[in-house]
Amino acid sequence: MSGVAGSPEILLVIPTLGQRPHFLEQTIESIRRQDLPATVVLVGPDARDSLIEVAHRYSIPLVPDPGSLPAAINLGVQDYLGEHSYVGWLNDDDFLEPGSLSATVSALEANPEAVVAYGACRYVDNDGQELWISRAGRWATRVLSWGPDLIPQPGMLVRAWAWEAVGGLDESYGLAFDLDLLLRLRKRGELVDCDQVVSNFRWHADSLTVDNRDVNFRESERAKRAALGPLPRKVAPVWEPPVRWATRLAVWEVNRRARRLVSEKS
Repeated sequence: MSGVAGSPEILLVIPTLGQRPHFLEQTIESIRRQDLPATVVLVGPDARDSLIEVAHRYSIPLVPDPGSLPAAINLGVQDYLGEHSYVGWLNDDDFLEPGSLSATVSALEANPEAVVAYGACRYVDNDGQELWISRAGRWATRVLSWGPDLIPQPGMLVRAWAWEAVGGLDESYGLAFDLDLLLRLRKRGELVDCDQVVSNFRWHADSLTVDNRDVNFRESERAKRAALGPLPRKVAPVWEPPVRWATRLAVWEVNRRARRLVSEKS
């Protein structure tokens, strides 16, 4: 490891608008309860009282929001990467499973050629009840350039040198910037699965990737075509419609489970 002795090797950025302080605190607490320490940075509106209060209470730096989600993540990494060896980000309503950081760091240390470690992700509702577990494992990397993006972003860790080598997130993407990042990182090394659930993704009505599914499809297809060679790029329109259909079916199933849970609680 390349960090300063005694200092955290892991940098985690939390982009937030500060509108969900309860969920944000849960995100921070899930990081604090890990068995490996991490430097946490908030990026959000620095004039929002609720966000200032959370940052003060947890002694976390608050970086002013630059105006977009990928720009916020890039800025947090840029300002605080320093000597950290690994970098990742969590949305302000996602949270880590116990042992998440040790699992992904161990996977990277066990695979010197790997630049990204990821694990399975549990989809939960607003009350934290399980809806689905995304567990594609090593198959996720095999279909990444043409099929659905099955690598969960929450809980994913990237080697710091690889993040810097590819220039971080492409801010021309509004939603599919994580897929684009993975496709570019794969040219630098392996993407490895740590074979356990490492994170929780909160599925609710105002999730960006739920509200803007069509935008996400278009951006994902743009990222995949950019990563393909000339010949596969020409035939990409053949497999894109089935991939859209399969993704919509998965979204429908998660929504069905969410509605069922709501009905059971009422």
